[in-house]
Amino acid sequence: MALPAEAARLDAGWQEVYSALQWIQFTVAMLSVIGSSSIIAYAVFQNAVRSPEVRPLFYLSLSDLFLGMCWLAGALLYSTPTSKQDLICYNLQATGQIFYVASFLYTVNYTWHLYMDLKMKYNQNLFRMPPQVVDYASCIGRIATISSSLIPFLLMVPVFCLGNNSNCYQNFSQKHGCLLMHTEIAVPTNEPQTLSGSVCRAMHFYGIGVFLISFLISFVAILVILSQARGLYKRFVNSTGFLGDQQWAMIKMVEQRVVFYPVAFFCCWAPAVLLGILKLTVSTNSKIYMALLILQALTAASQGLLNCIVYGWTQHVFLSLKRNACRDVDTQTPLLRSQKKFYASTLPASPLDAEGSTSTLL
Repeated sequence: MALPAEAARLDAGWQEVYSALQWIQFTVAMLSVIGSSSIIAYAVFQNAVRSPEVRPLFYLSLSDLFLGMCWLAGALLYSTPTSKQDLICYNLQATGQIFYVASFLYTVNYTWHLYMDLKMKYNQNLFRMPPQVVDYASCIGRIATISSSLIPFLLMVPVFCLGNNSNCYQNFSQKHGCLLMHTEIAVPTNEPQTLSGSVCRAMHFYGIGVFLISFLISFVAILVILSQARGLYKRFVNSTGFLGDQQWAMIKMVEQRVVFYPVAFFCCWAPAVLLGILKLTVSTNSKIYMALLILQALTAASQGLLNCIVYGWTQHVFLSLKRNACRDVDTQTPLLRSQKKFYASTLPASPLDAEGSTSTLL
């Protein structure tokens, strides 16, 4: 007699959790959409979308925007059920996973572009790197950008084709609407042991596997790029000699973004990764699982917001350093200004000056 009452209390408790998750997910997703949209609008209004420096950030923000819209749609569908909600939720979550993986790859792509930008400035300042090398790096960057869109779509083709063909969307949103990533295995109600049930189970674990493996590969790649960038920045500081204050401000901004974007990436997806591992290993009724659900709602939908904060903060620091540099020039003695001009004239013309107007848009 106690078991039905206990089950009812458990279901009621989960409904409270799902209601809280809905509002958390809606709020964070809305902020993320606003944040990523602001970066996209800024790049468009500055007419810098085609710039090699801005293009990776633009596509990263675009994937964040679509991902935030998927989270937002899931939160809205939870409170406004439709006649085909199971089908809509199944395909919405599969679409969302395309943008999960795309955001991973675009984060790696953007971090790599920041590193290459720092390396190009280093080589041009010291070794006068020829334009052919720069063009080659730009070509590699375009290929990486296209691959970051194509690979996630190809990975999720089996989920769309086999899942819909096997009716894996039946009872998909019975408990939680469209709120959660990697929902429970949706086995057709009357045929739990059929081929369709096996396909649905395989697609469920396939989706989790794609998410975890793509995160692991992206995280390792980001760590490698980050370590290389830190070493390059130290060599830059020790080897370049005299550089203008505005050039140092630009280099410092790039170095900060190489660090802060991966940190935002890890903060966004660490709870979702732990949650995916728990779904493969332990029961989904534990308190740890419930806590990770709340953390996932707070973080996984916030990548567009955090990336916007990182961009805005580093841009603010860069402009502040530029203003301080101009203020220092105004307060320097004529002798010190003449010495700086003399040292600058003894160096070859730095390509950093020619790139300043574009790099400030990064």
